Amino acid sequence: MKKIDKIYKLIADNRYRFVAIASRYTEDKNTIDNAVQEQMLYFMQMNKQTLIDICEKDGIEGIVKYGAVAIRRALTSKRSSYYYKYRKYYTKLDTLTSTITYTILETDEVIPSKHLYNLPNEIVDNWKWTNLEKIDKALDDMYWYDKKVFELYYYKEHTLDSLAKKTGISRNSLFSTIKKVRTKLKEILNSEVLCKE
Repeated sequence: MKKIDKIYKLIADNRYRFVAIASRYTEDKNTIDNAVQEQMLYFMQMNKQTLIDICEKDGIEGIVKYGAVAIRRALTSKRSSYYYKYRKYYTKLDTLTSTITYTILETDEVIPSKHLYNLPNEIVDNWKWTNLEKIDKALDDMYWYDKKVFELYYYKEHTLDSLAKKTGISRNSLFSTIKKVRTKLKEILNSEVLCKE
């Protein structure tokens, strides 16, 4: 058995310790199980050499302490991947629909608001798509270089450093261009809002 596989087995055998750590932050069993499972996935996806180094230096205690920090971050931070995966609501729900009760006429049974028949309607935010279309239209009217730098930075999700490395253009020049385009876009979008009012 490889060294890393032995470490994974050791982590799995000490799952109860991670459950105890997660129990400090919440009493909900599902939340605890999800957080511990995400922790196990995190260990399996992290740099294997880092995990081996932790184990060789501090043994299982070091791994448990490392896991404790990650679990605490997952359960308390709104920026953790756990939060985005399990806790953040991705749709806004129509509150009116979710508070109405229905009566089935044949049986005179009243269906409470938290019932399968009373699923809320999703509210679609069309304004987001409208703004994105306005941004694309405004970009089409800009100089090709400004447009391309902005698209690479925002649409291809580059950092300034990775974009500078890829294009050979200095980081400062890229920053100035992106800032200039962003300022123009704000002016255009704000002027359209003021015109409507």
